Amino acid sequence: MTALPSNRPEPAAGKAKRHRARRVPHLSRELSWIEFNARVLHEAADARNPLLERVKFLAIFASNLDEFFQVRISGLRRAARLARVATIGGGPSATEQLSQARRLIKDLVEEHSSIYRKIRKELTREGIEILDYGKVPQHHAALRELFLAEIYPVLTPLAVDPGHPFPYISSLTLSVAVSLRDPATDERRFARVKVPPVLNRLIELPREPEQPIGQHRYTLLDQVIGANLDILFNGMEVLRHHLFRLTRDADLTLDEEDASDLLVAIEEELRRRRFGEPVRLEVERSMPDEMRDVLRRGLGVSIDETYEVRGMLDLTSLGRLAELDRPDLRTAPWTPVVPPRFLPLDEDEPADVFAAMRAGDLLVHHPYESFTASVERLVEQAADDPDVLAIKQTLYRTSLDSRVVHHLIRAAERGKQVVVLVEIKARFDEEANIEWARKLEQSGAHVVYGLIGLKTHCKTLLVVRREGSTLRRYVHIGTGNYNTRTSRTYVDLGLFTCRPEIGEDVSDLFNILTGLSRQRTFRRLIVAPTGLRERFLQLVEREAEHAAAGRPSGIVLKMNALIDTACVEALYRASTAGVDIDLIIRGACTLVPGVEKLSERIRVRSIIGEFLEHSRIWRFENGGQPEWLIGSGDLMDRNLDRRIEAFVPIQDPEAQRLIDENLAALLADDRRAWALSAEGTWERVETLRGVAGSIDAQLVLKESALKRALDAAAARPHQGVGSLQPWA
Repeated sequence: MTALPSNRPEPAAGKAKRHRARRVPHLSRELSWIEFNARVLHEAADARNPLLERVKFLAIFASNLDEFFQVRISGLRRAARLARVATIGGGPSATEQLSQARRLIKDLVEEHSSIYRKIRKELTREGIEILDYGKVPQHHAALRELFLAEIYPVLTPLAVDPGHPFPYISSLTLSVAVSLRDPATDERRFARVKVPPVLNRLIELPREPEQPIGQHRYTLLDQVIGANLDILFNGMEVLRHHLFRLTRDADLTLDEEDASDLLVAIEEELRRRRFGEPVRLEVERSMPDEMRDVLRRGLGVSIDETYEVRGMLDLTSLGRLAELDRPDLRTAPWTPVVPPRFLPLDEDEPADVFAAMRAGDLLVHHPYESFTASVERLVEQAADDPDVLAIKQTLYRTSLDSRVVHHLIRAAERGKQVVVLVEIKARFDEEANIEWARKLEQSGAHVVYGLIGLKTHCKTLLVVRREGSTLRRYVHIGTGNYNTRTSRTYVDLGLFTCRPEIGEDVSDLFNILTGLSRQRTFRRLIVAPTGLRERFLQLVEREAEHAAAGRPSGIVLKMNALIDTACVEALYRASTAGVDIDLIIRGACTLVPGVEKLSERIRVRSIIGEFLEHSRIWRFENGGQPEWLIGSGDLMDRNLDRRIEAFVPIQDPEAQRLIDENLAALLADDRRAWALSAEGTWERVETLRGVAGSIDAQLVLKESALKRALDAAAARPHQGVGSLQPWA
């Protein structure tokens, strides 16, 4: 699969408003995202990837699609009902986009199932088997005992009849639809059995005498339930049973203006989310029409919203297989190295992060460099240092076992001024964030839940420390969340600095977040929603002026998504003015590159690899005096208008060099990279170049990080290589 389904824009034509000589093309955000997930699926199909990595990508594709239905498809359905146009410049309506999205998704679901069947055969050859219940008769007796002892007590069969209305079906859980006959009356009945998500879906079968060590054989929990329905429906004849899965709208519709207590309002909305409208019904291909009709009527789902799957439903369950201890079938594990200036002073004394920051700015590159030895170490040292007076931090998404939060709790318990902005509106992390917020409050920390109408998405950490007769501010500003787990797999950047002007800006930003300040301008930071779009447009216009004057110009942008209309059109104008522009966009991109007399100088690429490319970088050539910025926001309406975001300039020469090295590797990649064409299709760069994957950017950056760490260790003879990788 080298070319993905076309998301072809309308041809540019006609005249429009000021700054737009003709209607410019824009791709659909939703369709562009679907193509992104198709690129993820390609990684599962690519036989050059280790087998269990391909299994992981099967599960990621499925998980991505679940979220897309819960949020984006839900939004399109609402827009279609209101007959709104969901794209720019007279593009396809929401109804048309919804129809096209469903067609593309159904094709990808079929391809997903096909790739799974191929991978399943390869797993079998490697001694990892997922066996249908009917093919393991020798285990049926043991599985029935397991069913009676551990599965049956958890199950609740729900009948549908005049006395029992169609049962509530929770989102993203598997269910068994059962067709029954009552022998006493010959009446046909219908029932549903929920497959308990609290039990492992993959049931490992007892080892057989001839089975080699290291091999694994599984059958599916839902198949074991299906084979033992006679116990659940004693005295009834089980005619047939089939698996299905429902997805509901999960987008919160919170009226913050009327919420007297935001925390209570979020909890109430989370309860309502359980009863969101159905948006997708997945069924086994073998399910007969009459059973599908029963489900559709009971759930209120249309034929268009029904997706049949050939083979196993819900491949998110394969995530467990991807974690098997089979090094021969996985990518060699990467342990992040300690950033050179954060190396421990000696084997018994941890690094002094404050001293390292006083020596100059540091830019840390995760997961190539350790989050634990940098960000977590900063919070840990701040919590323990008696000279630290205050710690202020934003938390958008964090893990349930977050060491950062534990350090903050300890700091509050020790009497330090701890202020934490916990964004309890972070989608799908609301419950975890509410739990942490309450624990922080119990420790004595000041917890703020954000501003009405805005999500706090910036990644900022401020430590105030008394040093002699003065106070010094130590700051971390990043592109990624303060999340230990994702820091191992998400590519992000973080700046550590104690520059006074940046410290003052971050102090002012926290005053906005926690108080009543209406400040709109900052010394160094660029902040949304008060000025991020405006500043970006100014920087782009400046490059156009440099190009027009014959001075060096150029723009390189890296982000997760490029959606905002004003930003897209500014880039079009810069291209026509002669500015060369490289865009590295992981996900959705509505800009169309390579259009004659509009975007001929723009190139768009996407990198899908072992790590999730998550960092946001802006680089402007600026007439030969380049500027570099990193920050938390993508160029999307929601980030620019409805979120608190922060970008910071990178002023340290070594940090600038690190960013340029990062961008150069990503722009040279011909192993993991995809290029967007003027026709709206994505193609593998290696296919376009005719080169068989000679440069893998993520591998290049691993080697670079390791070399930096080894060179630093060599300068400290008392330290061995082991000190470079003490933590993940």
